[in-house]
Amino acid sequence: MSNPTRLVIATRASRLALWQAEHVQARLQALYPECDISLLKMTTRGDQILDRTLSKVGGKGLFVKELETALLDGRADLAVHSLKDVPVDLTTPFSLPVIMERDDPRDAFVSPRYRSLDDLPDGAVVGTSSLRREAQIRSRYPRLEVKPLRGNLDTRLGKLDRGEYDAIILAAAGLRRLGLKDRIRALLEPEISLPSAGQGALGIEILESRSELAGWLQPLSCPATTACALAERAVSRVLGGSCQVPLAAYAVVKDDTLQVDALVAEPDGSHIVRSQKIGPLNQAVSLGETAARELLAQGAADILARLLPSQP
Repeated sequence: MSNPTRLVIATRASRLALWQAEHVQARLQALYPECDISLLKMTTRGDQILDRTLSKVGGKGLFVKELETALLDGRADLAVHSLKDVPVDLTTPFSLPVIMERDDPRDAFVSPRYRSLDDLPDGAVVGTSSLRREAQIRSRYPRLEVKPLRGNLDTRLGKLDRGEYDAIILAAAGLRRLGLKDRIRALLEPEISLPSAGQGALGIEILESRSELAGWLQPLSCPATTACALAERAVSRVLGGSCQVPLAAYAVVKDDTLQVDALVAEPDGSHIVRSQKIGPLNQAVSLGETAARELLAQGAADILARLLPSQP
């Protein structure tokens, strides 16, 4: 198979999305020095609707649709996404042939005045864009006030710095990628805030008909991260993964085995159902599905029935 001569990468125009696309561009340029690799910068509906939470305006897929349109009409060959923004029910004609090595998957506590969630006074306002984070914080810290936080990374940090929040919770990976590691006052361990499926990883989306492109991209794939992501996304898929549900799934590789932790919560944090499964790496999808079914049996089905139009 001959090497590519020209590739166009579709990306959102936010600073973090551009960093991610440029990271992929640099990796590909190193692999294929003769290839002309350019970026197609786009603004998605998810970037435009900033006055409502994702759970109220259609979910994370809002960040993907315009990029998929560029793949379909030939303006772009591949799209780079934060994997946690890619719908778990990705279907024909699209495929996700590459999941890259994961950065730190944890959530980060960011505050100009306080060192940690424990350090916050009663009634302090914590901002987050995620029902998953909100439910887990409300469960463990009922004395705190959790409020919605939308916008790109710089917008969210600006709201914090203007005093609209006492602290905000962000993905550690995004802060690290933009050279903002110093803003992290504390990292939330998975026992405190279990990450979302795919958090910290990048996914590359193409048309499934482009088999030659999948081959060119394959060197960017990380087998360990892919196994973790397959398990996590299987949890989310069985549970009808949606921004309307406080749902978390996080897998880690330990020696030759995979440990999958998952949870579903009431939005107010009053009840959290948890599951953990451990098994062979090559059974990542079935481990995730088993964890999800265990959650359903333990009470997640009742939570989902209240939060979603129909159960998974």
